[in-house]
Amino acid sequence: MPTQNRLTIRRVIGVNIRELPADDNGCGWFHLSPQRTPRPAHSGHTRARWAVIGAGLTGLAAARQLALKFPGDEVVLLEAQQVGYGSSGRNSGFAIDLPHDIGAPDYIGDPAVAGMNLKLNLAAQAIIRRLVTEHGIDCQMNPLGKYQAAIEDKGLRVLDAYRRGLDKLGQAYEVIEGRDLPAHIGTAFYRKALFTPGTILLQPAALVKGLADSLPGNVSLYEGTPVSSVEYGDTITLRHERGSLSVDKLVLTNNAFASQFGFLQGRLLPVFTYASMTRRLSDSEQARLGGNPIWGIIPADPFGTTLRRTPDQRLLVRNGFSFQPDGKSNQRWLDKVAVAHRRSYERRFPMLSGVEFEYTWGGAMGMTRNHASHFGPLAQNVFGALGCNGLGITRGTITGTLLADWLAGERNELIDFLIGSSGPNRNPPEPFLSLGVNGNLCWGQYRAGLES
Repeated sequence: MPTQNRLTIRRVIGVNIRELPADDNGCGWFHLSPQRTPRPAHSGHTRARWAVIGAGLTGLAAARQLALKFPGDEVVLLEAQQVGYGSSGRNSGFAIDLPHDIGAPDYIGDPAVAGMNLKLNLAAQAIIRRLVTEHGIDCQMNPLGKYQAAIEDKGLRVLDAYRRGLDKLGQAYEVIEGRDLPAHIGTAFYRKALFTPGTILLQPAALVKGLADSLPGNVSLYEGTPVSSVEYGDTITLRHERGSLSVDKLVLTNNAFASQFGFLQGRLLPVFTYASMTRRLSDSEQARLGGNPIWGIIPADPFGTTLRRTPDQRLLVRNGFSFQPDGKSNQRWLDKVAVAHRRSYERRFPMLSGVEFEYTWGGAMGMTRNHASHFGPLAQNVFGALGCNGLGITRGTITGTLLADWLAGERNELIDFLIGSSGPNRNPPEPFLSLGVNGNLCWGQYRAGLES
């Protein structure tokens, strides 16, 4: 049995699941990705050795690797919604190689920790590249790097700090002054950017769908199967409205919804961020924009605006944050952020003023107060890889994979690093938590100024 990590293993008898995922239907990535027929929901009773909850990037990686490590076992993968519809298909499509600690002034933090995170991210990128190539997944994968751009003085200071952090790690970058940026990204809005070449840009929902449709034969994927209750013990029983499953080992890869299963309660923060995507730009609009045909920008200020120019020539604008403890989408926030997205868009693309948004959506990030994730045991026969802290593509891919390796008895420096993590800090109680988190989010967005 793998060595227990630093957290005390809880004894949990059973729980009723009170909150279920309920994402909005506006995600452009999902609707524009290749169509697929969802796998049927589970029904009846199944007995298996393994069950994985959540078919996002972490769950898909864990189920795939468990199936490969235990080829004689059935691995059951349960998804409450459709594959690609949840959080993993709603991010901005940056598979970032570099450390990206948004809690550190230079995005790097402790150099030793940053070096390990760099290794984790590079290992995740290698997995993604291999699987996309091996299975011919059509997810618009482009290893084009990313721009981190600034307009405010505070943002420029962040870029300088980030540059010094990259120097410590010996990582390549290019400083691009504002006068030269239009040749790269079309817009003349920004004063400076750091270009780093190692980021992979992709279509996140298409990636998730492709990974789901290329799972090993001993993975049984069931979609539209939200779990309603769990009984823990030597055998774990998962119940839903159409039947039940009895399994020996349970792996939770459902981020903030892990608290509904009785674990890490008061330690996970479902923070929503929001995006809008335009219709496809016409040929004349593309010419007016200029710059490179595909690119991605992340803001110097973590509360600023993320941008993508997609291979099918749409512009994506992402900003706005809200803390929603139930982990569910909220139409009031969608209406509010659509106005903010229009304002951010018009600032950056006056040459394309009025191009309408075709999609607006929200998606939850599994955040923690100290930006630390959970990796390893949660209770007897229950394990988790939880809390990706805004790096779902790379962190989800690698932690899901390494958790399965660890369960198979393997150890290496990456597994030891994850096992040795301090884990998520405890949050303040309600109502102070919601007031504090939403207050900090609002203040951060206000202070971002023109970066938003």
